[in-house]
Amino acid sequence: MNRAATGPGCALCRDARPLAFDFSYAFQPIVDVHARSVFAHEALVRGTTGEPAASVLSQVTADNRYAFDQACREKAIRIAGALDLQSHLSINFLPNAIYRPEVCIRSTLQAARQHGFPVGRIIFETVEGEQVNDGKWLAEILGEYKRIGFKTAIDDFGAGFAGLNLLADFQPDIVKLDMALVRGIDQDVPRRTIVSGVVSICRQLGIEVIAEGIETRDEAQCLADLGIRLMQGYWFARPQFERASAGGDIAWL
Repeated sequence: MNRAATGPGCALCRDARPLAFDFSYAFQPIVDVHARSVFAHEALVRGTTGEPAASVLSQVTADNRYAFDQACREKAIRIAGALDLQSHLSINFLPNAIYRPEVCIRSTLQAARQHGFPVGRIIFETVEGEQVNDGKWLAEILGEYKRIGFKTAIDDFGAGFAGLNLLADFQPDIVKLDMALVRGIDQDVPRRTIVSGVVSICRQLGIEVIAEGIETRDEAQCLADLGIRLMQGYWFARPQFERASAGGDIAWL
């Protein structure tokens, strides 16, 4: 696809067919263990009655990928607005569905205005498992989103393109550590050493670090000892279908 051309891109916006399937969201908190508060909620795709994400994502094809990506953003913002979400909202996006970031973001901005959700509290993060073969293009997308006023996050940091090469081209607001680095970190010296190095690099670049996939108190405490304050995982709270977690729902350190 010619990303620089306006014709094909505008045709996608103009001629996109409605999705043949519906979906909803569950919301999982990202907590600040120092402040004992909820920093953000990640919007996680679910079926209309809470079915797992795979039941929805299995219906996404090359033909409807663009429409699905746009619908995801709008629906996440609409539900967050209805819930009167006071934290940040983290939305996964599909980099391979974007032809021109400054054009593809228009419906998102319209949804934010319509539902009264501040742009500065929306985080765009690369979707887990999305294969991106052009790190420069991903950096360009994230850079445009950051320029508009959104916060940006690189998910699965340490896996694939989500690594130091991407970080050299673009410095996001947040990196989310790959779960493989978090699992059992309290009992694994190499993982602790690597994470400690990532934390140091990010601190020097002014980037926040989120550790996700935390399942035990020992993992959480080890990560806190390494200087990470933003965390996400089943230890703290599971995703809740069409609901946001309050502080009383969360297991704290």
